[in-house]
Amino acid sequence: MKILTAEQIRTADTYTIAHEPIKSIDLMERAANTCSQWVTERFPKQTHFLVICGTGNNGGDGLAIARKLISDGYMVETVIVPFFSKESEDFSVNKKRLEEIKNIKITKIKEAEDISISHAVVIIDALLGSGLSKPAEGKLSEVIQKINSFHLPVISIDMPSGLPMEDAGKFDKKNIIRASFTLTFEIPKLSFMFADNAENVGEFYLLDIGIDKKFLSEQESSNNWVTHAMIAQILKPRARFSHKGTYGHALLIAGGYGKIGAAVLGAKSCLRSGVGLLTTHIPKCGYQIMQTSVPEAMALTDEQENEFSGIKDISPYNSIGIGPGIGTSDITAKGVKMLIQQALVNMVIDADALNILSENKTWLSFLKPGTIITPHPGEFARLAGKSDTAYEAYIKQRDFAVKYGVYVILKGAYTSVATPNGEVYFNSTGNPGMATAGSGDTLTGIILGLLAQGYTPLHASILGVYIHGLAGDIAAQEFGENALIAEDITNYLGLAFQQIAQ
Repeated sequence: MKILTAEQIRTADTYTIAHEPIKSIDLMERAANTCSQWVTERFPKQTHFLVICGTGNNGGDGLAIARKLISDGYMVETVIVPFFSKESEDFSVNKKRLEEIKNIKITKIKEAEDISISHAVVIIDALLGSGLSKPAEGKLSEVIQKINSFHLPVISIDMPSGLPMEDAGKFDKKNIIRASFTLTFEIPKLSFMFADNAENVGEFYLLDIGIDKKFLSEQESSNNWVTHAMIAQILKPRARFSHKGTYGHALLIAGGYGKIGAAVLGAKSCLRSGVGLLTTHIPKCGYQIMQTSVPEAMALTDEQENEFSGIKDISPYNSIGIGPGIGTSDITAKGVKMLIQQALVNMVIDADALNILSENKTWLSFLKPGTIITPHPGEFARLAGKSDTAYEAYIKQRDFAVKYGVYVILKGAYTSVATPNGEVYFNSTGNPGMATAGSGDTLTGIILGLLAQGYTPLHASILGVYIHGLAGDIAAQEFGENALIAEDITNYLGLAFQQIAQ
């Protein structure tokens, strides 16, 4: 699914209106129906709503939602903020429709202080929507600050008012609505993907209002939202007459003294990803642990007792993964350098191997085109430099991928995959319970296994991240987010693959 700009979305609306065909006021009615249905499915009848509307089309959405909630038996007050020079045509139509309801309370305010709360309510924010072109200021910003001061649940329609669709770095957060929920139309917005905006967006929901899907899919965009349908097309079925050689031989270089668990976690998840054969390269101190913990994996030991120093023959392997728990000693750094200079197959590089590269940035030129790196934000900052905002980090991630011809998986909520051609894919699975030790090791193992099976680096990255998050979501349903550990992710990979294949 493409993530589009405000102009592209407006064009899609116009195209739908012209080619469905449907009147713009009827498209607004359809959007209001979808939003009110979402609300009525989640809030009991005794809920009191305060709908705060601007005078543009987003305000028109709010007026239509207010009318529908009233018809469904909810208590609704409506406030209009006339801080714009004129009303949109569809806003005026919906205002007239709402005024025709008996005993309806509609208030026009002149100042932010005119908004009052007599008792606990849920606020519906329909002030600005996606039409924002500059930061909210003056009386409009005062209204936003007033709404935020109530500390009540807020449902924003399409966009939290005051939040731009892309870069919010220069916007003052006090002049942006803090939404509990954002009901956005058809596609997520780029600004939703960034941690800086989490307190403004809350939980966002994609609502289908019937915008022409073919037109949306044909728009040019370098940003993408990864969906179940996309992943189902990537996942390869297994052939009946296949054998272990069919699914590749992976090499995982991981673990050090006190961190052999990282190798175990990576190995288990690699095997669960469907790889045919797995060899682990570990320090001598981890041999017994690996042999007893993961009997399905072969174990090679390093010349060193407690750390990785190098591997002589990498010719048998279809993919190589390196980094979890290996440490950053000088001898290990030399081993990493030799490996990336010699490797001819697809690689995934994580954790300490990335930290070594950040201390030796000239070695980045040794990376084979198509190599996958999987940093968390701290590791990426060491590689590419610190960023003042999440949007700035996104730009650096994209530029880094293009410059070095690699795939950069920046881990976190909505983990993003930047590609060598400048595209970025944001993941739609996963939960905060996955913010736990070893979670990244399991991701490395999954991607390593997919590469060995012949998935392209792009597909291994997108599928690996998605299946990792989906397994985490299934595990969270079983154990809750607080109790989730990395091994739970591995244990639920099977169910995750089954869900995708259905």
